[in-house]
Amino acid sequence: MKDLWTPSSPLGGLPILRDAISKRQPSYDVTGGNKDYWFLKKGDTAKIVDIQGTGCIKHIWLTAMCGDKYFLRKILLEMYWDDEETPSVQVPLGDFFGVGHGYCKHYTSLPMNMVFAKNRRGPKGTVCAAFNCYFPMPFQSGAKIKIVNEADADIDNLFFMVDYELYDEELPDNYGYFHAQFRHENPCKKVEYPKSSSKPAVGDLPGKNLDGKENYIILDASGRGHYIGCVLSIDNIDASNQDYTWAGEGDDMIFIDDEIWPPSLHGTGTEDYFCAAWGYPSDEYAGPYHGITLLSDPYEYYGKSTTYRWHIEDPVHFKKSVRVTIEHGHGNGQANEYSSVAYWYQKEPHKAFPEMESAEQRCARNIPLNI
Repeated sequence: MKDLWTPSSPLGGLPILRDAISKRQPSYDVTGGNKDYWFLKKGDTAKIVDIQGTGCIKHIWLTAMCGDKYFLRKILLEMYWDDEETPSVQVPLGDFFGVGHGYCKHYTSLPMNMVFAKNRRGPKGTVCAAFNCYFPMPFQSGAKIKIVNEADADIDNLFFMVDYELYDEELPDNYGYFHAQFRHENPCKKVEYPKSSSKPAVGDLPGKNLDGKENYIILDASGRGHYIGCVLSIDNIDASNQDYTWAGEGDDMIFIDDEIWPPSLHGTGTEDYFCAAWGYPSDEYAGPYHGITLLSDPYEYYGKSTTYRWHIEDPVHFKKSVRVTIEHGHGNGQANEYSSVAYWYQKEPHKAFPEMESAEQRCARNIPLNI
């Protein structure tokens, strides 16, 4: 099958007429009324998509209303391709769409966005936001998407539209399946270094990291594929106990095909990996490939943040395995809360995901923010 899409030039591929059938699975009112949403009780799971055949999901639009303030961290989004029994995507709803800690923020990137009105509130004070994803998600024989309500309240309104294409031919052999995985450490294990009598300069911070073994793990995958980006959320809870209070001094290290340190891709700092510099001087911003969706304190580096980095123009290719890691502070010298979502494509089967924490564990550090 040729020209399902043109990766190097999406707009340039639009004139190409393809043998595809356009379809949608929505939450619309099949009676012809205006009750275009589903109700999902606390503790229940809804299968919102069940597709048979060969095709590709092209766009997901979704919005929900729930009486639990942190429902975006407690509700899980799961996706299954073909006949697999374990999900290829298992991520809290808000984190999947680009903002961590159970919060909403208005932002737009190339493959993902949130449309959020800060002062718009629904019943029971819940936030009103819409979520969009444009990552293509091919499948050979079928696709399923589930919403798992682990919140402490019912989902009163679950609206969705999932647009996809069906094909007469099988997928080419070089197509990978879309994956997304959530990870969380609260807090990260701190590596102790000798204390300084005065605050050291950045280049003189104590400690050396020559193996990456204590780094925070964003992704640990096996098989053939390519890594396409991540969302990283940090709660800088250990700032007052550290010589240097900026979590952004942690280098990214991406180990490809079982290599040892130094890896093929070694960075110079967390803010550098997310395409900023000198801390986060721009405050919150949203670019096509990178951005800061949440920054509760842009000047003192305390509190919560969420950043994203899409490897759309520069995917990280692997033939056997990939291990995407980042230091939590220079030399892993900070004990902050880290959570993340990794996104990648690969041939099945995929490596087993870490066991998902309970909703309470995922929200252990959540406190109100004036955002």
